[in-house]
Parts: sequence; structure tokens; C-alpha cells
Amino acid sequence: MNYPFDPFSDVASLQQAVTDSFCDLAAQTVEQNGVFRVSLSGGSTPRRVYEMLSERQLPWDQIHWFWGDERNVPHDHADSNFRMVQTALLSKVDIPAANIHAVPVDVDSPAKAAARYEQTLRDHFDEPFPAWDLMLLGMGDDAHTASLFPETLALGEQNRWFVENWVPKFDAFRYTLSFPAIESARNIWMMTAGKAKQQALQQVLSGDTDTNRYPSQRVKPTRWFVDAAACGA
Repeated sequence: MNYPFDPFSDVASLQQAVTDSFCDLAAQTVEQNGVFRVSLSGGSTPRRVYEMLSERQLPWDQIHWFWGDERNVPHDHADSNFRMVQTALLSKVDIPAANIHAVPVDVDSPAKAAARYEQTLRDHFDEPFPAWDLMLLGMGDDAHTASLFPETLALGEQNRWFVENWVPKFDAFRYTLSFPAIESARNIWMMTAGKAKQQALQQVLSGDTDTNRYPSQRVKPTRWFVDAAACGA
């Protein structure tokens, strides 16, 4: 298969490239606009990126941090995306608390929590949809992205920015940006690593599959960060 990118030799070089590119884009955007607004991805691949970012010199007080998706667990839970980013990055650098926009998880009422976070986004972005400077995404081996899983209701959302999404495979709610709120980003970076992603990646790049079965195909990344293993090399 012909890929629209040059794969990285391994996940470590992929993570280094994302880190370097993040720093360059953040510095350029802050210089131009005075602020850099990023939506973060969960997962093991970006975790190392966040750790490496904590060692860089960035305009921390001019960067705003949001989450593209979250698990329906308290922030101190081992599965929390917030906790992962907090541990890897946010606790290690001097970031104003007002710049950290975590999903207000409500285990018993995920609909209310999703509505609260959507209001947070709408208060921050005076736009038809949020104009992210950077959207960081990953792709699962089932081709989900954020918490937009195959055959789930959130795939059809066109008006809301952020929703609670029931995921039968986990028998649980997840929180996630909708497709329109992802697609409104100026820069969309898709990170995909590991042999387990090979089949999903091929289906997504084929361009003729059902987006309800392969949700990541709906997203049009401005940059791909993919390692050789995900390409079958």
C-alpha cells in the first residue's frame, strides 16, 4: 500500500518528532496570536510526548490545555486521561491553573458533565466550533479516535461540541469531542504506532470504508505520525 507519509522507524522517533513539532508550532502560534490552544489525546504514545514536553522551555502561561476525550472515572483514578497528563506534564512545569481545562467528570451523571465541559469550550471559543491551534489524536486498533468508537451514537452528532458516549464494548460511558469539534482544528495530528494498528490503518486510508465501522476515516489529519510497525514493516 502507498502511504501518504513517510513512517518513522520506531515509536521513539515518532514521539521525538511530535515533541519537536509541538514546540515549534506552539512558539510560532504564541508569537503570532499570543495564545496556543491544544486538545490532548490519551494513550501510551502521547504519554511519552508529554513527558518530553515537560523538559522543554515553552511559553507555559500562554498555552491552554484541553482534553479531546476522557473516561468516566474520577481524576485520581488510574484510567483517567487527566491524571495521565497531570503526572507526565502538568505537575512538572509552572502552568497557571486557569490554563488547565479538565473534563468535570460526574460518574453518576455523565450527560451533565459533558454539558458543563461543552459550556467551558463555548465560553473559551467565540466561534461556530472551537478553533483549536492543535488537535492531538490517536487511533485505536478498532479505528476509533478520541472516544468516537465504531457504531456508537456520538458518531452522528452534528451540533454539540462535546458529548457523553455509551460504548458497549466497555459497558461504560466515555466523554468525547464530536467530529465537527475535531474537524474545526487548524492542525490535526494523528499518532498511530504498533503492529496492532496495521489493519485499521489500511482500512482508514483506503478511503472507501464505512465511517461508522472505522471512525478515524472521518478525520482528515494535516499530519500523520506513524511508525513502521503500524505500516506492516
